[in-house]
Amino acid sequence: MYQFRNDYSVGCHPKVLEALTAVNAESVIGYGADRYCKEAADLIRAMCQAPQADVQFMIGGTQANFTAIAAFLRPWESVIAPASGHINGHEAGAVEAAGHKIISVPTAANGKLTPAAILSVVEECKDEHLTKPRLVYISNATETGGVYFKGELEALSQCCRRNGLLLFLDGARLGCALSAPHNDLTLPDIASLTDAFYIGGTKNGAMMGEALVITDPTLQEGFFRIKKQRGAVLAKGWLLGVQFTALLKDGLYFKLARQAVDMAQYLQGGLKNLGLPMMVDSPTNQIFPIVPNDFLPKLDEVCTYETWCKADESHTVVRFVTSFATTLSDADGMLKAIKAMS
Repeated sequence: MYQFRNDYSVGCHPKVLEALTAVNAESVIGYGADRYCKEAADLIRAMCQAPQADVQFMIGGTQANFTAIAAFLRPWESVIAPASGHINGHEAGAVEAAGHKIISVPTAANGKLTPAAILSVVEECKDEHLTKPRLVYISNATETGGVYFKGELEALSQCCRRNGLLLFLDGARLGCALSAPHNDLTLPDIASLTDAFYIGGTKNGAMMGEALVITDPTLQEGFFRIKKQRGAVLAKGWLLGVQFTALLKDGLYFKLARQAVDMAQYLQGGLKNLGLPMMVDSPTNQIFPIVPNDFLPKLDEVCTYETWCKADESHTVVRFVTSFATTLSDADGMLKAIKAMS
């Protein structure tokens, strides 16, 4: 059975497990106030060229999203997000439960938000009887595999700053976005163009964990308190610091992301050669082939995957996701299995 349902089905990369094992018998101070978290945070600040940044380690992406938004916004302030954004469609109302309305806007199939879409919401919400948009949420990579280029992120950043909006980037799959073909963004670019973002570990080799980087000094005060209030403080916090140091110090993080991206691109090209169209051409580790409905029972026999959406009455979009653990033999085996279905 080939595994293409998601990029967090295996525990973690062996080097991360080795790092965790090496400190397992130590007695370490809790709640992230330890030398391992400090080492990882210092490494992240250096990689981002953002010495003023506050780095907060979180357990998962949903937790990072709603905790950050709850911390950054006043009660009457709202979030502008793509309709396909993770906070809008996959987090069970976590942001709304924190007391903030999400104003969702449609996007192209790649899931990328534009300044024009932001400005239309700002204009519509000038009435003080409505919530006041204060934060723009984007994902890189997006939920449909889209990647923001530097010029696009610069345009979003300028739009936000001119209109009193914060820009928050969900980086659950940031490694794959930065490893995608033709990507021209860097971590220092992202740190300088956003007010906060996170480096996703759960979907790129960590057992669990996201590193939230708060670059705007005005958003940093008191963050630990709301993090604690929202249940986002891991008592054994050093486990997160150990993992991020193992992933980042020798470039392992980007090596793992490139493996995932390379396998997805290989698989996407092979599927196209077999005559399967894509909902969108994704440059990252998520691909979205459109298959005949009678393929689905056959797919169930050979692989795990996710049904994404209906394409038409007789076709369905499915999602295949690769990870650092996906091998060339996995991709080739999958292509042979699909060829046999045709």
